Amino acid sequence: MIDVLGQPDTTRRLKLAAEQPVPAYLFLGPDGSGKRAAAAQFAGELFARSRPDDAARHRRLALGEQHPDLVIVERAGATISTEQAREVVRLTALSPVDAGCKVIVLDDFHLVGNQTAMVLKAIEEPPPSTFFIVLASDIPPELVTIASRCVTIAFNALAADVVVSALVSDGVDPELARGAANAAGGDIGRARLLATDRDLAKRLSAWRAVPDRLDGSGYQVMLAVTELLEMTDSAGTPLADQHESELERLETEAEAMGAKVVGRRDIDTRHKREVRRLRGDELRLGLATLGQRYRDDLVAGRCDPLMAATAIEVLTNATSSLARNPNERLLLADAFCRLPAQ
Repeated sequence: MIDVLGQPDTTRRLKLAAEQPVPAYLFLGPDGSGKRAAAAQFAGELFARSRPDDAARHRRLALGEQHPDLVIVERAGATISTEQAREVVRLTALSPVDAGCKVIVLDDFHLVGNQTAMVLKAIEEPPPSTFFIVLASDIPPELVTIASRCVTIAFNALAADVVVSALVSDGVDPELARGAANAAGGDIGRARLLATDRDLAKRLSAWRAVPDRLDGSGYQVMLAVTELLEMTDSAGTPLADQHESELERLETEAEAMGAKVVGRRDIDTRHKREVRRLRGDELRLGLATLGQRYRDDLVAGRCDPLMAATAIEVLTNATSSLARNPNERLLLADAFCRLPAQ
């Protein structure tokens, strides 16, 4: 059954769509809003309707992203590559192997880059048994044409109270849940990760303290950058533990069946991608925390408006630059050199 956390209107639309599906959908909303989990649920409903005699199995496999007819295409680089676009076209032509239909999920397709034309042709002319679900955070110019061929279903960032409630239901301490929810900005997956991170408050405090350390010297800038990046490295520990547990579980299950873990290379690739995304999330959170420090100082009369405006502009530009996978050390050093000292 379809149930998107904290989004009843989206849940209702998806249930109605599953009854009379069209070839292509665009799930549009920020990371952590439940798009990918909803795509798996939606695919499960399509599979179940095509094979009602075995509906529960199809739903279960789809929910775990283990169904042979659920294909998830994830970018390997900063944008979708030509090879990945060609793979989408190839997959479109394949017949389903278990259910009565096939669902192709295109993840992070707001980063489609220059591959629009190739992917568009696949979405425009799929076989009757193929459905597309495009996941995107926004609609850049290069995605407009593809979006026009899809039924758009909007996903919103989750309200903090919804995230807190979900974390508390998971057994997280309410105070810790509130801190993780506020830091995650409506991203339930990131909130769950942060809820296991006991050093979160320490990292946020270090980011807020950056203006106090700036004295106009490059030495203090590089010292602050080095310490913050070391903290960013340590922030990956909960995710590394999560990855290790996943591999142990898969290996145990495979050993019980007398087989090897299927798709180990794909799992390793996904893990690396999740680590990169976590680092980006950490740096964005840090820069946002630092920006909030300047806003708080402005409200409290501890800095003049021009100083605050300059700092916020510098930090906003640095945050935007993270999308281009820059050298993190150089990016932070450049931003900190531009920040006005307190």
